Amino acid sequence: MLKRLSITLLLLTFSASIYAKKLTVGITLQPYFSYVKAVVGDQVNVLPLVDEGFNPHNYQPQANDLRRLNQMDVIIVNGIGHDDFALKVIKAANRTDLIVIKANKDVPLLPAMGQSVGTGVVNPHTFVGVSTTIQKVYTIATEMSKIDPDNAKLYRANARAYALKFRKMKHLAMMALSDINTAGMKVATTHNAYGYILQEFGVEVSAVIEPAHGVEPSASQLQETIEKIRSSGIDVLFYELNMPNRYVDNIEKETGIKLYRFSHMTHGAYRLEKVEIEMQQNIDTLVEAMKYTAQQKGGA
Repeated sequence: MLKRLSITLLLLTFSASIYAKKLTVGITLQPYFSYVKAVVGDQVNVLPLVDEGFNPHNYQPQANDLRRLNQMDVIIVNGIGHDDFALKVIKAANRTDLIVIKANKDVPLLPAMGQSVGTGVVNPHTFVGVSTTIQKVYTIATEMSKIDPDNAKLYRANARAYALKFRKMKHLAMMALSDINTAGMKVATTHNAYGYILQEFGVEVSAVIEPAHGVEPSASQLQETIEKIRSSGIDVLFYELNMPNRYVDNIEKETGIKLYRFSHMTHGAYRLEKVEIEMQQNIDTLVEAMKYTAQQKGGA
């Protein structure tokens, strides 16, 4: 009898382990898919709130977003301005059981820049930065460890391994710049997206051209920018890889400024390796731009 009971309990435990429901963790933007998959691996299901191909700056919530949200146990949000559409869906769902992780809660934030930016607005593009990416990955690992303590050790180890990749990227870039003088480098950007990565390399943004993301400047705003570039000695202009910037050619023609393109990281497929690949590309672009500027100024 005791033997049969032991076998029954063993079978019940085994069945429970087979049919135990995996957590479903939602994400709102492409970079967060990379972060979460790097931390949790296959221990949970990672579900994007919106299919790839949308523009987060002008996206309006759809009925399908609410259906997806209702499949989620947890959702990880940017929460500081880049995924406001998701916050509307979360509010509409009115779910007291949904756990919301704010990935940027421990990130030192920069103020937003731009011709139409109000006071007190922060730059939400923390995913276009090395140290900010590392901080968010650690925050996700810490919060997921509280929710799923059985896998806490794995999550923390995965976060450390992922963070190490970005530290190495930055270290190698700094080594490549160690023998050149980049003091006084001035840059303009088409969009308020690159402040975090530029700050890490000691580069100050002198001008942001677009009044808002994806909104082309008016003729008077464009002329004002051209005059500012001419008068202030701005060296290079960074613009977005996956967005049409028709006015950029005009700026290049009128000022002779050197153009470089950065990835915004919120376009294309949801992939584990997306942030790692595109961050490296951005760092390589920045190193190239800094070397060019140093040569122009006689510092290399």
